[in-house]
Amino acid sequence: MNTSQTPRVSVVISTYNWPQALELALEALSRQTMLPHEVIVADDGSRDDTRQMLERLARDYPVPLRHSWIEDKGFRLALARNRAIAATTGDYVLILDGDMLPHPKFVEDQVRAAERGSFVQGMRVLTDETGRDRLLSREVRQLGFFDRGLTRRRHTLRIPALAALSLRVTRNQKTSSIKGCSQAWWRDDLIALNGFDERYEGWGREDKDLAVRAFHHGLMRRMLRFGGLATHLYHRERHEDGASPNDPLLADTKATKRVRSPLGLDRHLEEFANQPLPDLREQVRAG
Repeated sequence: MNTSQTPRVSVVISTYNWPQALELALEALSRQTMLPHEVIVADDGSRDDTRQMLERLARDYPVPLRHSWIEDKGFRLALARNRAIAATTGDYVLILDGDMLPHPKFVEDQVRAAERGSFVQGMRVLTDETGRDRLLSREVRQLGFFDRGLTRRRHTLRIPALAALSLRVTRNQKTSSIKGCSQAWWRDDLIALNGFDERYEGWGREDKDLAVRAFHHGLMRRMLRFGGLATHLYHRERHEDGASPNDPLLADTKATKRVRSPLGLDRHLEEFANQPLPDLREQVRAG
């Protein structure tokens, strides 16, 4: 991308009651070679210890740090993300999970990959329990190809030329490998799609639903391999092929060729139209 056209990047990072992981992710974002315009935490109802950690971290944070919190009424990731996206003030939105630790060039790579008419699907560097514990204990800041504690070691390789090739050859409308843990979207595309469908509650499919509606809208998916690296802290998780209570909703989206979410982002845009979500740095410094 031409530097004169570099978009302002808003990072939306989701979390729920794992402040230790979130702190590492936020610290990694603060060390980026290209800092984002702002970071917004999409909090699905975490306890007070997450807020306390954010206030402590905010004192010396290099960019605006905002906290979007919703009441804990079960797994409502779509709602949590929508409210945070509505609060963004950038042009380009990086969606990241709070257990993903971005490489120092994560934002730079994502900006380089930005292209109109598409969204970018990132990959995960996977850790096992050993790798997770090494990172959480701060023994290391990141894990490389030869380090113990990794699976899928190839995903640790940052090779810009291969990243550019990956983006070209994976331009399609396939739903395989869609994961909301690391994606990049133009904000106005998210508005056109009305964001995530908030009818999706409980585990699964809200990310795939967004992608399917994007395809109906004419957008393409491009895969960013060998760049935009982010390391996933191991935890037990549901398998992608397992059944989800949201499967009927996804089937309906496909059958009706739906583009806009019927319950989505537009519910929250007015809230922040005249009053932005507070910057925790200013709140903390004001006492």
